[in-house]
Amino acid sequence: MSIPAAASLLFLPFVLPICLYVAFTDMRYMLIKNHAVVALAIVFVVIGLFVLPPWSTEWTTLSVGSFSVALPPYVWHLLHIVFVLMLGILLNSAGVIGAGDAKFLAAASPFVWVGDLNLILFILATTTVAAFAAHRLAMHTPLRKMAPDWESWNRTKHFPMGLALGGSLAIYLILGTVNGS
Repeated sequence: MSIPAAASLLFLPFVLPICLYVAFTDMRYMLIKNHAVVALAIVFVVIGLFVLPPWSTEWTTLSVGSFSVALPPYVWHLLHIVFVLMLGILLNSAGVIGAGDAKFLAAASPFVWVGDLNLILFILATTTVAAFAAHRLAMHTPLRKMAPDWESWNRTKHFPMGLALGGSLAIYLILGTVNGS
């Protein structure tokens, strides 16, 4: 994995509760709350300064043709938010994902190292299938009686992606603490 184990270890205690909260609120209300998305972004902005200090890390250069720009890795990771948010807005306007899902993906994106892109996509795909199956199975078991008012039980044509998105980010950071560079 490209993410340093130390980075995962520093991010995890702050990110994990947010991921669990997002999964819970999306199942209960079919809504990823804005304050959770903002909190996730703030965690990276603050903790990221210690993980990728812009004043002491080597700058990375991106070159496209004759155009070249060099920025600290911290700034590149922050730019992930902009890129993923624009992609999320496109997917939302096409009806592929919800607006909360797009915002959560954008806020989660700086936590993912570019070298781990294939891994996080695999984790997301696997987690989405597992979360969908578990949610649909739980809907038809006595577990439903523990939370009878959850909106996600009643919307059979929709799925609370916060369950898979939060789970994917949590799994990625947990794996990073064990297998990180």
